[in-house]
This record gives sequence, C-alpha cells and structure tokens, in this order.
Amino acid sequence: MARRLVLALICVSQFMVILDASIVNVALPSIRRDLGFTGTGPAWVVNGYLLTFAGFLLLGGRAADLLGRRPMLVAGLVLFSAASLAAGLAGTPTVLVTARIVQGVGASLLAPATLAVLNTTFTEPHERARAFGAWSAAGGVGGMAGALAGGAITTGLSWRWVFLINVPIGLALITAALVSLPVVRLVRRESLDLAGALAATGGLAAAIYGVMQSGGHAWTSARVALPVTAGVVVLVLFVVVEARVAVQPMLPLRLFRSRRVAVGTAMLLLFGGIAIAMWYFTSLYLQNVLGYSALRAGLGQTPAAVAFVLVARVASALLPRVGVRALIGGGAVLFLAGFGWLSQAGGYLGGVLPPMLLVAAGIGLMFPTLMATVTTGVDPADAGIVGGLANTASQVGSSVGLAVLTTVGAGGYDRVFLVAAALGPGIALVSALLPRRD
Repeated sequence: MARRLVLALICVSQFMVILDASIVNVALPSIRRDLGFTGTGPAWVVNGYLLTFAGFLLLGGRAADLLGRRPMLVAGLVLFSAASLAAGLAGTPTVLVTARIVQGVGASLLAPATLAVLNTTFTEPHERARAFGAWSAAGGVGGMAGALAGGAITTGLSWRWVFLINVPIGLALITAALVSLPVVRLVRRESLDLAGALAATGGLAAAIYGVMQSGGHAWTSARVALPVTAGVVVLVLFVVVEARVAVQPMLPLRLFRSRRVAVGTAMLLLFGGIAIAMWYFTSLYLQNVLGYSALRAGLGQTPAAVAFVLVARVASALLPRVGVRALIGGGAVLFLAGFGWLSQAGGYLGGVLPPMLLVAAGIGLMFPTLMATVTTGVDPADAGIVGGLANTASQVGSSVGLAVLTTVGAGGYDRVFLVAAALGPGIALVSALLPRRD
C-alpha cells in the first residue's frame, strides 16, 4: 500500500508539473484582457515558467542528492503551490509573471526529485519498469491535457482557477509525501558547488531565452544570437569548472563515463523535437488549417493521448524482456510512418487521426524506455542529479526543437513533419552506441 502511495505521489506530481507548462495557453486571451497586458507580455506567463523550470533542473537534481529527496520534493511542492496561489490571486501583470517564474523554480525542484524517488524506491526490474511506465504516462497526459483542461476551466470558471486548482492538489501531495516517504539520514556531507550551480543555471537560462526569441526574430539578430552565444560560453565555462576547479562538482563529469547516461542524454535531446512536433504542431495544424478551436483541437488529440498512455504501460512491461534497442527501433519505425503520413495530411479522420495514433504509440514506446535507460544502474547518491540531467535534456531538446521546427514551419507543416520523421531513425542510430547488454 505504501509503495502504491509513493507511485501515486510521484505520478500526480509529474502530471501537475507538465500540465502547468501548457494549461495556461488557452487562458492567455482572458488573462490579457483582465490584467491589462500589452505587447508580448502575455508570452511571459508561459515563458517565465518554462525558462526557470529548464534552467534550474540541474540545481534541483543535485540539491535532492545533497539535501535529501523527501525534503526537496516537499520544498518543491510548497513553492509550486504557494506560487500557484499567488498567480491565481494576481492583480497585475508583474505579480502574475513573477509568480510563474517562482512556479518554474518549484517545478525544477520537484521534477528531478520525483524521478530520484522512483529510481531508488522501485529497484526490482519489472516493478521499476512498470513504475516508469506510469510516471511517463502521467507526464504525457499532463502535457496533452493542457489545452483541454485550460479551455474547460477558463470557460466554466475563470482563468484564475487554472492556477488555483493546484493549491488543494499541492496540499494533498505534501501530506502524501510526509506520510509515505521515509526520512533518510544523509551520509554525504558535501557542500553545494555554488560556482557550478550559477554557471549551469545562468548558461541554460540564457541559451533557452535566446532560443525562445527565435520565434519572432531571425537567428542572426542580436535578440537571439547574443543570449544563445552567451549561454553556450557560460556552459563551456561550467564544464571547465566542473572538470578542473570544483572539489565537489554539481554535475560530476564521471557520470558521462556511463554510456547509458551519455547516450541516453543525447537521445533525449533528439526526442524533445519529436514530442514538440507531435503535440504542438498537430494542434496548430488542427487550428490553423482545419479551423478547429483550441478546445476542439485538444479533444481531437485526446485519442492520441489515450494511445500514448496504453502503449507506455505496455512498453514498460516489455522493456525487461526485449531490451532498449527493440523498443527504440519500434518507436523509430512508428515515427517514420506516422510523421510521413502527417506530411500528406488532409481531413481529420482520414489524414490526421490515424498518423497521430502511430506517432503517439511511438512516443509511448520510446519515452519511458529513454528515461529508464539514463537512470538504470546509477548510484542512488547520484539519482537526483541524473534525474535533473534527463529532464534538462528533454526540456532543452523541446525548446530547440520548437525553435528549429517553427523556422521550418514557415514553409508549411508538411516540412515540419518530414523533419520530425527523420528524428526517429536518428535516435535509433544513436542507440547503437549503448552497451550491448540492455
């Protein structure tokens, strides 16, 4: 019973974190009108959350290792819930954007802690695989449910409840965490690598900020090139600090001696582009080409979300039996077929729904497999930082994928789907570098 409560805790936490990345989109027109946002201000209600979420994930992961998974999971829930309350009660644009930034920090503490709890609680291979399937499905449904839930809440209640609904859920999760997670006495007495933490967070935030600007500016413009360049330079400095200077590095580079960690991280970077192409660009196609409302588009993607959940559970059961490469290869074939079909898309029933189901099935095969690949065999003392690394790779891949595919999309959605089709075989090729024993 206790283990089921732990699994429910980490799954609902993951669902809430991913849901809040997309649920606000449908509510933005109401938020703009009620709070008097001007210009590009409303975009920061979304971007403020995504920027700090992605930027602080490595720091959140290392904090879970040094300070404890239970304390950091509870701290993330408290911060996330308090910021949600502030966002729901916000009376000015500044208060709302600030609350969303703090919400992102809370999410960055929470997400790697959930993965670390999963990795250290469920150690038997079949049980662990099932837990990964449930955790992956929860995150996938959270991302998918954003438009549907946001539209329903905004229409039926108010945009404020898009945020306020997190408060009772957060309180329930805090209670569950205190009841179900054991208090673990820490045996490590390392201090936080402050220089590394600042460099990693600043570099990631700057690079992702620049990538975000590419939606409205050319890649060669100062608005994009300067922050991206600065971010990359700071991240290179971070690697130097971790390798040569830090006595107790935040991200020990020895972790990359594991081919599972190194190759799995590379595959998650590529996978981020596939996830964005599926959920974001098919939604745009339904709205901009077929004329669907945002709510109807969310409903149109619901069968794909169901397919993802079902296949993710099956994939997790198959993983210990058939191995990583077989599932990644199957996912690559489904991506190639599904995105190739979407590039010829016509009406919903004949040209969008069937290929969406194929791609969703491919995501269901691949996502839990990739997450399990990166974290399998990791020292429990490093579970938090590896969880932060895996989440960071996925988020950075999504941000870069969104920017690149938006540029490609200027020539039509067919090009977006053809580029996405190539990413699946790319992941399969990279998987050949994994150790032979899955």
